[in-house]
Amino acid sequence: MAIIHARVDQRLIHGQVATVWSRLTKADRIAVINDDAVHDDMQIAALKLARPTGVKLVIMSIRRALISLTNGKYDDERVFLLTQSIQDMRALIDGGIKVDALNIGNIANHDGAKAIKPSVYLNAQDIEDIKAIKAHGVKVTAQMVPTESDADIETLIK
Repeated sequence: MAIIHARVDQRLIHGQVATVWSRLTKADRIAVINDDAVHDDMQIAALKLARPTGVKLVIMSIRRALISLTNGKYDDERVFLLTQSIQDMRALIDGGIKVDALNIGNIANHDGAKAIKPSVYLNAQDIEDIKAIKAHGVKVTAQMVPTESDADIETLIK
């Protein structure tokens, strides 16, 4: 598979993903994986507008992503994998999607979550999912932008 970057960002495609991360990684395609977005015409339109010029976009459900990515549909492209939640990313990785590193960019306060940094709030389920992802050999960091430290997230969730 050609996953060149994996990121969890509750906002999906926004300025930092469109202008900083996609250019830094030289992505050919952004793959937004979200079961709700595929059925939301307004969300689809917004994602298409936010897509950087020259970068292809695909919006898929988790099930469709598992099929397409494991069958090599995008193997000839540099794919930036983007989910809205840690749980969705875990489902992809548990399902066989090979990811070397995961960047957690922005997760708002939710369900008993605590801030591990200004832009990232995690609850017990999120931490459990991160540990499961790490068990697959994935390096997990929490970076809003590339200039921030890419230290392992374990240093933040102790």
